[in-house]
Amino acid sequence: MNRHDDGSAGDANYGRIGQGYTAYRKPDPAIASFIEKAFGDVDTVLNVGAGTGSYEPLHRHVTAVEPSASMREQRAAYLSKAIDARAEALPFESDFFDASMATFSVHQWSDLEGGLAEMRRVTKGPVPILTCDPAVLRDTWLFEYAPEMIDVEVRRYPSVGRISSALGSNVSILPVPIPLNCTDGFSEAYYGRPECLLDPGARRANSAWSFVDAAAEARFAHKLDADLRAGVWDQKHGALRNLPFLRDRYGLLLVGFKTIGNDIWLRVSRRHRLWSEFRMPWNFATCDACLR
Repeated sequence: MNRHDDGSAGDANYGRIGQGYTAYRKPDPAIASFIEKAFGDVDTVLNVGAGTGSYEPLHRHVTAVEPSASMREQRAAYLSKAIDARAEALPFESDFFDASMATFSVHQWSDLEGGLAEMRRVTKGPVPILTCDPAVLRDTWLFEYAPEMIDVEVRRYPSVGRISSALGSNVSILPVPIPLNCTDGFSEAYYGRPECLLDPGARRANSAWSFVDAAAEARFAHKLDADLRAGVWDQKHGALRNLPFLRDRYGLLLVGFKTIGNDIWLRVSRRHRLWSEFRMPWNFATCDACLR
């Protein structure tokens, strides 16, 4: 397959847009806790499309694969060096890892089904995938201001059903709440902090903007800035500024194959179901308590 100059193997060229990525895309502790619990009791983990290493579990033995040289160079010194490899052709024997993971990368693979089949092939246990549900991405204030960018995201992100089918049987889907002060600057993380997206660097740290023409991006920045100054945005969406977690509306999901012995998915999913049905207060302390 064709690869960009820095080795990027997906549709986005991280040699062009990836500089300064770590300044805006820091792993968020709340989101990380969901991924961590999904692993259960495993030791070796493969991170596919690892980028700069966000959400890699530090107390486990992690092997990272990342085709982009720009992303590999930005990995912290305390992380393992990433291998230059693609999801669709993992250079490992079958059942080599206890678990594998992919965060915000499956939408960039040239062959989703092939990449997920490879992850299943080399993995004995759980395979958590952090992704967005394209079916709900237009139900946001961002679509009002940047329809071109959201349309790009909707086209790029595979449906939840497609991911689940590719992973096979024994798959669970867990909605992941987004905290108000989320440190991982994907576009939806700024749901209550719209000013942040006036920063070109914050936009550049989201690959979808690289597929939007300069005129559309300029219109977005001008309209958002004008509406913030005039108080229009706050009149429509100001309640989001005080919403501690955004649940169910932006479609952040943890989709994953789970082993029979690893029932963490069932217990976390049950907690979410209780909240959904009875509107029980959700916070990570009570979530942790219910998992013990």
